[in-house]
Amino acid sequence: MQSETLPAILERDDNVVVSAPTASGKTALAELAICKTLAAGGTALFLAPLRALTNEKESEWERFEEMGYSVYVVTGERDLNTRRAERADILVMTPEKTDSATRKHDSARYSFITDVDCCVIDEVHLLDSDKRGAVLEVTISRLRRLCEPRIVALSATMPNVEDIADWLDAPDACTFQFGDDYRPVPLHASVETYATGENAFQNKYRRLYRALDLAQPHIEEDGQSLVFVASRQDTVRAAKKARDVLAERDIDIGARGDYDLHTDAQDLRNDTLRQSVVDGVAFHHAGLSREDKNAVEAWFKEGKIQLLFSTSTLAWGVNLPARCVVIRDTKLHDPLEGEVDMSPLDVLQMLGRAGRPGYDDKGYAHVVCEGRDAEKYRRLLREGKEIESRLAAELDSHLNAEIALGTIRDLDDVMEWLQTTFYYVRAQSAPDQYRFGGKLRERVRETLQDLVASGFVETDDELRVEGTPLGRLASKFYLRLDTAEGFKTLADRAAEETLSDADVLEAVATAGEFDSVSARRDERDAVRAVLGPDGDDLDPGNRKVLAILRASMDGNTPSELRSDAWVIRQNALRMVAALREFLDRFAGPYAANVACRVEARVENGISADAVGLTAIDGIGKGRGVKLAKEGLQTPADVLAAGVDGLVDAGLSEGLAERVIEQARDLPVVEVEWSEFPDRIAHGTSEMHDVTVKNTGGGARGEVRVTVNGVEMSSESRYLGEATVPVGVFGADADELTFRVEVAFAELPLLPESETRTVAVE
Repeated sequence: MQSETLPAILERDDNVVVSAPTASGKTALAELAICKTLAAGGTALFLAPLRALTNEKESEWERFEEMGYSVYVVTGERDLNTRRAERADILVMTPEKTDSATRKHDSARYSFITDVDCCVIDEVHLLDSDKRGAVLEVTISRLRRLCEPRIVALSATMPNVEDIADWLDAPDACTFQFGDDYRPVPLHASVETYATGENAFQNKYRRLYRALDLAQPHIEEDGQSLVFVASRQDTVRAAKKARDVLAERDIDIGARGDYDLHTDAQDLRNDTLRQSVVDGVAFHHAGLSREDKNAVEAWFKEGKIQLLFSTSTLAWGVNLPARCVVIRDTKLHDPLEGEVDMSPLDVLQMLGRAGRPGYDDKGYAHVVCEGRDAEKYRRLLREGKEIESRLAAELDSHLNAEIALGTIRDLDDVMEWLQTTFYYVRAQSAPDQYRFGGKLRERVRETLQDLVASGFVETDDELRVEGTPLGRLASKFYLRLDTAEGFKTLADRAAEETLSDADVLEAVATAGEFDSVSARRDERDAVRAVLGPDGDDLDPGNRKVLAILRASMDGNTPSELRSDAWVIRQNALRMVAALREFLDRFAGPYAANVACRVEARVENGISADAVGLTAIDGIGKGRGVKLAKEGLQTPADVLAAGVDGLVDAGLSEGLAERVIEQARDLPVVEVEWSEFPDRIAHGTSEMHDVTVKNTGGGARGEVRVTVNGVEMSSESRYLGEATVPVGVFGADADELTFRVEVAFAELPLLPESETRTVAVE
């Protein structure tokens, strides 16, 4: 396979598409394309399907560093070093991070993305992923328009490789489709059923016993088996139970007599893993420490671990083939979607791991499923999975994003953009499967009209199009358009009336992104314990989201909700940050400050009175709660306590010094009332100046003046010193209470306020 593709990669500059079985050596093709780019003085971008694999490539490609080339990984979990990114010879990114970079390509921070000369797409069949396919598709289309890199797309076996080639303009001489006869180890694949019962928990163990029945013959022959399960928790539980079952069945495991393995296993951080490994059974998932994962992978490659339980992460690129692969779980629980079928892509990717080149004459792969699903999986094994575009379901949001970015400026641009997508190519080759078929232009024109009617896009008589502030914010935060409309409606309301924490939480909990969240029966009592009667009018899934957010604010999430809480909270934090900007843009800093404080409380689990502490760099959940318990609730309290006070509250002296230094960078508001009167005669009026000073660090805020609760004036500005004219009128009331309030849009500080009362005589 490598020999046949080598001339296309080395001797030509065209785009290349290669579809070949798993474990047939596609990584070497990626490295070959990268080497050609480096030899010409260019920059290569490697798109990895998972963040875990970007880290793997970083260590695997240290040999490029030894040759004098720079490899730099850009992911959302790391702070971007712009200087390193600009100087990198090889960039390693996920599709999502590349999408973000290409959206911001005209900023100094992300301009490096336009210097890419060659883009290698690993596992291009990710295009067919419901959740991630559209992102990969629009990102590649955008990258090609920005800098026209050479594209080398690599994939596991797929029937319609010619569609990918058409999309990427790869000529026939550079398009390759290798069948199973190119697998280094022939594959025997089957679908196995099990006897189901009413109890889902018991069914899980029935599937486990079925999986062990399939793996046992290979383990007894000193072979290895890899069993894929639905969740991290399931890998641990399955490994524990499998150890007991193998012992009951008196199956001889070589690891039990391996003294060196027993000694080395003591260094593992995970207690359960440490106990399992010595019996030749292990588990692997993204939540393990890197050291533990590295150890498991090394021992599996050495054959010391004979039975390994894993989540799907191992199927996408980590090179750990086994003689026998079993998919125990074809359904999984998604915190945002409820119970879903495992994607056909994942199934094929996992099965492709069966068979160890150089060790096995044949690989064995099995899908364990309910009888009613058996034919579906047999057809998948027989026919494979054609790659479809997933852009149609998200066409409105992606079209809005391109317009907001300015890459589409008129109707002609819209049509040109459409023709750069895989959606366009696929709809031409399989019109019956795509609802609009050959009428894509009409579909896009209707979508554009809907964007204009909804206020995301504006157009003129010459058919030029431009993103509105609403459209740009929706694009910036990757929001569904119905969610963006809901946020805009709330912002409009907040411009007229006071916003509450409850308003912010409900707007996020009812966002379209959470439409598919389900509340299991055992979770509903926990939801009611958190919310009481609040939110009774919401769907159960939205109430569950609301309960998780409310509980997170108090730092006390019920155990029944914790399994889904992390994913829901991370998505919600992104949306609260988006809502904060909507409020800032359409209602002002005062409303945005409410969302900012809610965001800080959800993230840190801290009380409303002490949330301002989180504005200090270095104060997060643990330290904030600790200081609040000692009576320090605001940055002003921290400054007043000084280093000694913070040390008494439990911080180390070095940390206390840094916290004090950071607290000094926050704004400190002082209000000077000058000659403001104590009394005024009925029927008269006077104008007086009130001075608002910020004696601390600079920040943008809103100065609002009210009298007896009615707003007189408000001004948004970068706060240094502001003089606010205030009218004092002898009205019908016996007294007038004037309040000057200052709120900061981007800091979770409680609004500062001072009042003066004027008697009317």
